[in-house]
Amino acid sequence: MSTSIHPSVDNGVARGAAGFAGGTLRCLCQSEPVEVAISTQVLFNHACGCTKCWKPAGALFSVVGVVPRDKLAVTAHAEKLAVVDDKALIQRHACRACGAHLYGRIENQEHAFHGLDFIHTELSRDAGWDGPGFAAFVSSIIESGAPVAKMGEVRQTLRDKGLEPYDCLSPTLMDLLAGHSAKAKGTYREA
Repeated sequence: MSTSIHPSVDNGVARGAAGFAGGTLRCLCQSEPVEVAISTQVLFNHACGCTKCWKPAGALFSVVGVVPRDKLAVTAHAEKLAVVDDKALIQRHACRACGAHLYGRIENQEHAFHGLDFIHTELSRDAGWDGPGFAAFVSSIIESGAPVAKMGEVRQTLRDKGLEPYDCLSPTLMDLLAGHSAKAKGTYREA
């Protein structure tokens, strides 16, 4: 029996619909939900084991991806949003009433991911979002209370779902971070 990872992953990972152009995220409030319009497909969607990302109750991982900042707009009840931790690199904007994280934003203009916002597509009722393609920060679930003895099973379950487990980000994203750093140091080489 495989380990439960996240409700949107446990029964198989969805692949995005061709031509999907985004949708609306809604917090979990039954009345007057915060709404965030996303006008593009999600990028680098992944299962994340970090202790900062919002997870639904009982999930070992969150599912989070990115969109360009200019493709995200809060369209309803922005007054309900508050930054969870103003000292964190990613400023996670959550609903004060229900606690759901609607988006995270990096304000540091020197960071390689500045201009990208982090979102949870599970907060959308729109079909067509690309599902996660890898798992990041897998070991971090231990910090959330997952038993060390179960980590082999967790990693195998992720692989069985088609999600390569990493204890950092995927190689492509790590290359982007390292390339950004190399450009800042003047050591970047294309070929």
